[in-house]
Amino acid sequence: MNKCIAEFVAKCPNCQQVKVEHQRPGGLAQNIELPEWKCEMINMNFITSLPRSRRQHDSIWVNIVDRMTKSTHFLPVKTTHSTEDYARLYIQEVVRLHRVPVSIISDRGAQFTTQFWKSLQKGLGSKVNLSTAFYPQTDGQAERTIQNLKDKLRACVIDFKGN
Repeated sequence: MNKCIAEFVAKCPNCQQVKVEHQRPGGLAQNIELPEWKCEMINMNFITSLPRSRRQHDSIWVNIVDRMTKSTHFLPVKTTHSTEDYARLYIQEVVRLHRVPVSIISDRGAQFTTQFWKSLQKGLGSKVNLSTAFYPQTDGQAERTIQNLKDKLRACVIDFKGN
């Protein structure tokens, strides 16, 4: 009898329309568009919890991973920096050298979700796209760049024995 009910429900159009979805809705399952110009679309992310440098930097802002040229900028930063500090660095190191990007993909870090950062990007004309929570593939280029940088930093520490 269970088999008959399951077959009936599977074929019944009304049953299919009113059936409750028990899975989380999927994210945006489409490729991110490709840029036409360099520095038009960039990814941003952070590497945190690093040992402090002589200048007290303990993080790296993986500031640009250009989706077209794959060029990358790494900026040493402090976890104590404010959003205004990041905005100043962004203008000095990104906008000054490259131009204002059309779109930015970043994770949902506190630095990128503040109203100040959103207002700054809106004023500059950049569209901010936050990656899906717990789905790092959305920001795959930045994540891969971070992994490569971590591997290189690890190799340096081994080569220089922590000096």
